[in-house]
Amino acid sequence: MDKQNLIIFKFDSLYEIVKELEENLNFRIFKVSDEKDLHDKLEIFQNYLIVTRKKVVGDNNQLILDKFPIKIFNLIEKFNIQFLRFQFNKKSELDIGKYKVDLNSRELIRKNIFLKLTEKEISIIIYLSKSNKAVGIDQLQSDVWKYHSELETHTVETHIYRLRKKILETFNDNKFIISQKNGYKIN
Repeated sequence: MDKQNLIIFKFDSLYEIVKELEENLNFRIFKVSDEKDLHDKLEIFQNYLIVTRKKVVGDNNQLILDKFPIKIFNLIEKFNIQFLRFQFNKKSELDIGKYKVDLNSRELIRKNIFLKLTEKEISIIIYLSKSNKAVGIDQLQSDVWKYHSELETHTVETHIYRLRKKILETFNDNKFIISQKNGYKIN
């Protein structure tokens, strides 16, 4: 796993305290005093937490400390909880082409536009994205719906049609899920 990096932003007194404890902690500690240096650190690190007094715009992985005094044990516990939360959220996101799928919120995301999806729609997208070739209706019925019958049903086609329509209306993209003669595929 990537080493955890604690970035203390514009908070010199906290940096001095935490730096003394670094050898007993599970993360590296960095002092950052300006936005450019912060941006440079964020480009380098995958696993980080920004600790600051005031919210840094454009980054969700931060801990804002504005209530003092705080016991050092509670402070370190807050750091660890934030790192765990970040790891959990990171594992719940999948990149599929030019989209991101958030499994926790069940959303398809592109350029800060969010589309709420059903659990079945998420399952369809994930299943199609894992296949290198077009996936037939029978295979989707069997693997996504767990439906094993020779009876005619249009459940798959209906779900794909509605999903494609939602994606077209939200992202103006009619090529994310494409139809081929032998099934459906994520483009």
